[in-house]
Amino acid sequence: MPDAIEFSHVTRRFGDITAVDDLTLTVPEGSITVLLGPNGAGKTTTVRLTTGALGSDEGSIRVLGLDPRSSGDEVRARTAVVPPKPALYDQLTGWENLAFTADIFGAPHDTIRPAAERFGIDHALQLNVGGYSTGMRTRLALARAVLHDPQVLLLDEPTAGLDPESARAVLNLIRELAGRGRTIVLCTHLLHEAEGVADQVVLMGAGQARIVGSQTDLADRFVTNPAVILDAEDRTALAALEDHADVVSAEWNGSVHVRLTHLDRLPDLVAELVGNGARITRVEPDNPTLETLYFEMQRSLREAS
Repeated sequence: MPDAIEFSHVTRRFGDITAVDDLTLTVPEGSITVLLGPNGAGKTTTVRLTTGALGSDEGSIRVLGLDPRSSGDEVRARTAVVPPKPALYDQLTGWENLAFTADIFGAPHDTIRPAAERFGIDHALQLNVGGYSTGMRTRLALARAVLHDPQVLLLDEPTAGLDPESARAVLNLIRELAGRGRTIVLCTHLLHEAEGVADQVVLMGAGQARIVGSQTDLADRFVTNPAVILDAEDRTALAALEDHADVVSAEWNGSVHVRLTHLDRLPDLVAELVGNGARITRVEPDNPTLETLYFEMQRSLREAS
């Protein structure tokens, strides 16, 4: 796929602080890219550089083939951002906020209510936004972001302050837009929410993309001993796993969670168990969660420094 976003050796400073440092990163078109990292890693600055809200001190940026510094209006017309604390017009109603945005982007007003309904904010459209709760403001900002059907959607901690139903609506939106070929960049601290949706995971630190890859690729790189789940009709037949030469560890939690010296040893291990009389009922991979990968990647970086 072509790249929707390209950063090449981009640096952005705020006085003596370097928020983004020689950042090189690509985001494929139609993909979901998740930016992870601690506070101060450069995630929000990266989002603001993408839209041209900030200019870079060094390097080049292309968004949908355009330079946001010289073509900022066109870039912003084809993108949308939901920041952690969205700026809204408190003296206007929810409807008026959305209508104003629709007029700016040339979107018809009949898109307003469906967008509001998607995020459960339609019941409050006639109320002044100044009286909205934090979660309602976020939901209104999400509805505002999709009015003009952007090609690139940048979400910076979009589920902060949301109830579980609204948070699920955000994740459904991400999957839906990606399914229609839109490009999504998601910054989040809630790793379980990004679980299984990311085509590309980017671990940021000190303003750089320190580690980049799919969740599967990262698991292969950073999880030393692959894990599987085994079960049998008579679980006592699996007791031999605890002392087996190909087993690093075996944890009993109903079924047995086994870490192996190498995944290639699994067929022989299962055959050996069956040969010893075990009636195996379950063999499946115990894939590492994104949270597990995050801490493994951070550990690897600390050891390499």
